[in-house]
Amino acid sequence: MPNSYTTLWTNDLCRELERSGYAGQRLTMLFGGPHQSLPSFQRAGVQSGDRIYPVRVHHTRLHVLGMLEVARIVPYENVGSVLPDDDYVKLLDWRPLKAGCVTEVLVGPPGAPLKFDTVVPGDLLERLTFTSRRGERLLKYVEDGRLIRSVSLQGIYRLTADSAGELDQLVRHDGPS
Repeated sequence: MPNSYTTLWTNDLCRELERSGYAGQRLTMLFGGPHQSLPSFQRAGVQSGDRIYPVRVHHTRLHVLGMLEVARIVPYENVGSVLPDDDYVKLLDWRPLKAGCVTEVLVGPPGAPLKFDTVVPGDLLERLTFTSRRGERLLKYVEDGRLIRSVSLQGIYRLTADSAGELDQLVRHDGPS
């Protein structure tokens, strides 16, 4: 059964994407690397078939920005020889996501449109749950339906099936904003 993960995008990146006209475009690629600023999806356990939900924290609210279903993960040094020409063009299109040391590229069919205004409702924020080998944990630093700190989202984290389903509903059905 596929898993679902979140990855935190910075507000600077989101502003750049908004300014550059990426709103409404469907995600087709994501990039991973060895550093905290661009974490490794492979190290987090991401595989083909899994879903990635980029998120942003802005003014104590969590925004779910889109979704990419991973078709494959390609080592960055092999991208030129492995990707078909049309996927290589997409790689160039998504250049703003490629910050720092890139070691892997996640490629998928067009995912949910990139939107910057889909806010995770406070009640969902309070029950948003992640899972790992150590067990399940709620999102930390949530108070009165607001996210006070984003530190517990920094990285790539696997969602429980229920939480993934609720984020998917928001992304696919233009949930509350």
